[in-house]
Amino acid sequence: MKTVQDMKSSVDFTVAICTYNGEHRLPEVLERLQAQVDVANLRWEVLVINNNSTDHTAKVVQEYQAHWLGNHSLHCYFEPQQGAAFARKRAISESHAELIGFLDDDNLPASDWVISAYNFAQDYPHAGAYGSQIHPDFEVKPPDNFARIAPFLAITERGSQALLYEPRKKLLPPSAGLVVRKQAWLKSVPSRCILTGRVTGNMLTSEDLEVLSYIQKTGWEIWYNPAMQVEHKIPSWRLQKDYLIPFFRGIGLSRYVTRTCDLKPWLIPFAIIAYMINDLRKIILHLLKYRNEVKTDLVAACEMQLMLSSLISPFYLWKNGYLTLNKQ
Repeated sequence: MKTVQDMKSSVDFTVAICTYNGEHRLPEVLERLQAQVDVANLRWEVLVINNNSTDHTAKVVQEYQAHWLGNHSLHCYFEPQQGAAFARKRAISESHAELIGFLDDDNLPASDWVISAYNFAQDYPHAGAYGSQIHPDFEVKPPDNFARIAPFLAITERGSQALLYEPRKKLLPPSAGLVVRKQAWLKSVPSRCILTGRVTGNMLTSEDLEVLSYIQKTGWEIWYNPAMQVEHKIPSWRLQKDYLIPFFRGIGLSRYVTRTCDLKPWLIPFAIIAYMINDLRKIILHLLKYRNEVKTDLVAACEMQLMLSSLISPFYLWKNGYLTLNKQ
């Protein structure tokens, strides 16, 4: 009988799907994983992290487990703490592999996504994490100027060559289609982060960027791997003002953390002053350029909301107790 340690040493790659109420989205993702190209000698597993779902997510996974095809296993774990950060942390804990590839329940991987993800780690041993090339699958046509804000919806099309994310540019890949080395996570990421992800009534986000900032800070490289291709399904409601404005507010309000978590403590006050001055400059220029369009044009309104929320981020996080958390 195999021990837990034997099992851990026998898996090369883990696919972790973090989902909340994903009963209608999960099946297509699981079908894509069952259809991955057969790779000789690659041993991998699929973990579904059920993040406190109240629908039939667990039942859907059980039905797939009963008829699961291929030589890779399918497991499901219930994570009661709401928030993507808790779900990803649970995936790291439950994974039997050194490499963990994260897919959201609206991410459809190409048929060679798993092998492309595994091979990249062999070619780039200093990569602590690397992101996919992510193409949008819009339910409805977005506005003509949507490209200006598309990257914020985890759309990542940065060409056909692998690219290194340089720390000085403050640009990192989204968690959708992201692969992380467990060693890099365990050695770099605090057991308790500040940002935990969107939950009902709170759109504060960017928990993935906080994690990647810690990994990059400890010397690991972060890469873009265009060979890992993912389709990101974007329903019509995610292009509506009622969703996008709170979404961009959440990104902006989280920026104090993502801007400073890789800085030495003594540098933070100076950095915040510099960021606030730059935010004010951007707000003024945006108003001069778009004027009344910030009220009538959805993309311009989203950009304005992002800038305003970024400006007040330190005060919001302090007032709401986020900055009093002790990272252990």
